[in-house]
Amino acid sequence: MRTLSTSSSLLELSHLIPFFSYSGNAIFRNLVFSIPRKFVTLRTTSSLSLPSHSYPRAISHSANQLSDVEEEEDEDEDEDGDEDDDDDEAADEYEEFSVDLFDDNKYEDDEIDSTVMEAPPRFEGQKWQRIDKLRSQVRELGDELIDLDELASFYDFRIDKFQRLAIESFLRGSSVVVSAPTSSGKTLIAEAAAVATVVRGRRLFYTTPLKALSNQKYREFRETFGESNVGLLTGDSAVNKDAQILIMTTEILRNMLYQSIGMISSGSGLFHVDVIVLDEVHYLSDISRGTVWEEIVIYCPKEVQLICLSATVANADELAGWIGQIHGTTELVTSKKRPVPLTWHFSMKSSLLPLLNEKGTSMNRNLQLSALEGESYREVGSRRRNSRRHEKGSYKSGSMSGQSTSSKDDTNTIRRSQVPQVKDTLWYLRQKHMLPAIWFIFSRKGCDASVQYLEHFKLLDDCETSEVELALKRFRVQYPDAVRESAIKGLLNGVAAHHAGCLPLWKSFIEELFQQGLIKIVFATETLAAGINMPARTAVISSLSKRSDSGRIHLRPNELLQMAGRAGRRGIDERGHVVLVQTPYEGAEECCKILFSGVEPLVSQFTASYGMVLNLLAGAKVTRRSKEAEMKVLKAGRTLEEARKLVEQSFGNYVGSNVMLAAKEEIAEIQKEIEVLTLEVGDDAVDRKSRKQLSEKTYREISDLQEELREEKRLRTELRRRMEIKRITSLKPLLKEMENGDLPFICLQHNKGGVQHLLPAVYLGKADALSGSKYKNMIYADGSFAIDIMEKEFDFGDMEAQFDAKPSYYVALGSDNSWYLFTEKWIKVVYGTGFPNVPLVQGGALPREIMRAHLDKEELQWKKLSDSEFGDLWCTEGSLETWSWSLNVPGLSSLSDENGVLQMSQAYQDAIVCYKDQRNKVSRLKKKIARTEGFKEYKKIIDMTNFTKEKIERLKARSVRLVSRIEQIEPSGWKEFLQISNVIHEARALDINTKVIFPLGETASAIRGDNELWLAMVLRNKILLDLKPAQLAAVCGSLVSAGIRVRPWKNNSYIYEPSTSVVNIVNILDEQRLSFLKLQEKHGVKIPCELDTQFSGMVEAWASGLTWREIMMDCAMDEGDLARLLRRTIDLLAQIPKLPDIGPILQNNAMIASNIMDRPPISELAG
Repeated sequence: MRTLSTSSSLLELSHLIPFFSYSGNAIFRNLVFSIPRKFVTLRTTSSLSLPSHSYPRAISHSANQLSDVEEEEDEDEDEDGDEDDDDDEAADEYEEFSVDLFDDNKYEDDEIDSTVMEAPPRFEGQKWQRIDKLRSQVRELGDELIDLDELASFYDFRIDKFQRLAIESFLRGSSVVVSAPTSSGKTLIAEAAAVATVVRGRRLFYTTPLKALSNQKYREFRETFGESNVGLLTGDSAVNKDAQILIMTTEILRNMLYQSIGMISSGSGLFHVDVIVLDEVHYLSDISRGTVWEEIVIYCPKEVQLICLSATVANADELAGWIGQIHGTTELVTSKKRPVPLTWHFSMKSSLLPLLNEKGTSMNRNLQLSALEGESYREVGSRRRNSRRHEKGSYKSGSMSGQSTSSKDDTNTIRRSQVPQVKDTLWYLRQKHMLPAIWFIFSRKGCDASVQYLEHFKLLDDCETSEVELALKRFRVQYPDAVRESAIKGLLNGVAAHHAGCLPLWKSFIEELFQQGLIKIVFATETLAAGINMPARTAVISSLSKRSDSGRIHLRPNELLQMAGRAGRRGIDERGHVVLVQTPYEGAEECCKILFSGVEPLVSQFTASYGMVLNLLAGAKVTRRSKEAEMKVLKAGRTLEEARKLVEQSFGNYVGSNVMLAAKEEIAEIQKEIEVLTLEVGDDAVDRKSRKQLSEKTYREISDLQEELREEKRLRTELRRRMEIKRITSLKPLLKEMENGDLPFICLQHNKGGVQHLLPAVYLGKADALSGSKYKNMIYADGSFAIDIMEKEFDFGDMEAQFDAKPSYYVALGSDNSWYLFTEKWIKVVYGTGFPNVPLVQGGALPREIMRAHLDKEELQWKKLSDSEFGDLWCTEGSLETWSWSLNVPGLSSLSDENGVLQMSQAYQDAIVCYKDQRNKVSRLKKKIARTEGFKEYKKIIDMTNFTKEKIERLKARSVRLVSRIEQIEPSGWKEFLQISNVIHEARALDINTKVIFPLGETASAIRGDNELWLAMVLRNKILLDLKPAQLAAVCGSLVSAGIRVRPWKNNSYIYEPSTSVVNIVNILDEQRLSFLKLQEKHGVKIPCELDTQFSGMVEAWASGLTWREIMMDCAMDEGDLARLLRRTIDLLAQIPKLPDIGPILQNNAMIASNIMDRPPISELAG
């Protein structure tokens, strides 16, 4: 590396002549210096209004790449209000490598060559000739020529050991899972596999989760293997699709596998395919799209080798084990060491300190609250010394005392005093030569505001500014509508924003300038952290929390590490830097807590969809005429059992089966232990121990007394039950009398966890006497409400008296606005006061009738609070209508037991006396036993027995929890599969019995979308045939507008309204949508059915030919949101001409609309 000091004259660089490097497929020409394979660092002084200092600038060649022109569904969410669904490329700093061949070999690695460039090196022109030459030699001499040394010789540097291990695994014919940090060179493994595949004359598919990444990989592989040997296949781009190397999105490959699995013919898209590369396979954890990766692995032919490239995850071994189980021999290669080490910093108002101690094992002591407290008090004291309040003494003494504050408010005060402004952190970044930086802020508005805040701070020298001006001029000429005018001032000073609100072309332009070193700071949302290759020297993370639908949530460890992974450019930086920033509510402690919690495991998101069910079950088509062809297709139709075997091969089931196996083994061990312990707690065991440890006389005395005690306890229990029966008999007539007068207040009581709960309520009446038969049927038909006490307890001779004495259920409304269903058992007091049962207004209904009406009209879900043999206590939440009534139920402090009107019978009083006498008798007998000679030894035996009984109860509770957990682990996706198949059957899309697929099912099975069946219903609707192309586009836009929102901070702005024809059509479709939602709800399916005309007018305006400037003038939408909506609409329109059984008129209109809409600045640029 050459370093020029600040005193160096520009004349010393006269040999570095600027030139224009142009690629016909690039978005714009790049202005660079011709310095082959070298990086020149300039130290200059800029005019930023901060202390002058020097900082390095890297000037290098940068590979032309296409940005995320459409980010599919991952940037659909509002970055201001929702959590992004982008998955993780977590990096870890543990120095460890390993390779696992499941059930076979195991290796370990030890190093990474840090001199390798940040991106996998591009092959030079003549290397394609070497590949062609090797292919000729392989044809002549055989595949033995392809070995590790031959493939490694294509690179002009020594490849890392984990790369060598992965390539060796591939050459052995195994599938490979590679888990390594960002920028460690995982793509090199795929390139080597591509070389081996091409020279053999076979094919390789390379899949990515995003169209932008597919475009980028297409460019890279085309430069490597030649234009004729590389193809691209995305939703709306098909370039050279029969090439040996075909780049595509994962959904495209999944749909190809749908068509090929089970087919006898060789006409599938996997003809001659030897290898499939699944890049970013950690997207398997993505909630909305993760199922696609699992389906690919499940449906992929076993003869095809899989190369799965993943960021660092906690359970890569489980991923490889799963693939090995369902696909074939799979080897795991892991690397947890970053190629460029990271240094963690913490930014405060007046300092930038290391986040960790010297060993990197814990938080820096200087960042503890006690240390920051003194700094906070000194700062406050300094301010107050300059005021007239003369309070500096108290702050000074506080500072010197070293005592830490204890309240949460004081903690937040200290943190707020240390929150830095953007310029504070920026000053330290420049001073410590930590630029360029990506500054993550979790809102678009925050990114734009930060750019405006720094637009007067000059971070570029005059030469760099001139380069930016030239690049901007060229970009404006080529894409005049894509220029973001509000960002130009900051751009010319080296500051830019990058988020989903920007046009993809503009984001691509920002990425190009950043890679050339012409932008020093990019303020970006976390979407930049996923996928696109845009590393920096430093990553600044402005907050540890972000906004979501449920409020603010903390970053997950993988999200933090994913953003941190953008720091450190391989081959340029010796170390990368991550700066976490103090916020009012988050300090260094929270940073370290997340950082040290480690990376998270992959979690299965496998779920069934209409497309999956239709493609797995579909057999004969009703539109097919040829019997021969019909029989051929029938062979592809699966039975439900065959489909279940496929569905239950998901990653979640694999992990769940391991958990289930471990749980079953533990349950078996627990049962064995319980059987052994049970033998130690029985009466015979206690008797044996007593005989052994006590004298014969003592044993006989205690044994006789214990037998007597058991008998007296049995009698006590009997008397207690009879006392309860007498109490019920006394309560019944009183409660019956009160059903006709005022509504009395009562107090219910029950014990929970040893704590007595008292519940004031207003008594309504006997449950089975309420109007209607709902509660009567519920109480007598539902076994949950059964009263367990035996009939003989009520044998009074008189049948009528016996019936009246049985417990009954009653209803009351509690002061907590909950309905209570109870028996006499739970009544503590019946008060003499209550609600007067008189109309609130003259001629109105009585309060008892009103409350009974509220109770009858609600469908209540009763929850058991406590149980008893005399009937249980149940409760359920009240409604808004009963809330005002519950507010008028007085609290217990306003009620007194002295006001009770319960007069018990003489029989009940006598029963109480008998019970108390018996209870005293039991107590006296216990004391007598305690005074015996050998009681101490006997008590030890009893205590040990009780301890063993408690242990048995704990083991039983553990066993119950494990059994419950096993029951909850049901086959992932199969329940949803059956529910969806029922909807498909009832909608007449497919007969699940005969497997005959109807035209609606044919169309739905070929569609890519969130709810394929709903989209097919809309597109097959004849009312669309009368629409013009622009109107058809507007209707399609209403189907794909999920997540698109109006920006509330854009005042005095508007959006175009759809035409009357579009509104009328959508209104008709909405009626059908509601009917379809009811069908889904009937079968428990919860897949959304999108239909929203809010932005249909914008789509219609663009499809009608309005210019981008016209449509965006005072628009309430961000440019990026509108572009994403239009790209989604184009994607749906482009599918229509390819769908089966769609009329030619609709296909033609869709093609016209798609062609009109696919124009700059939103056109999809493949290369």
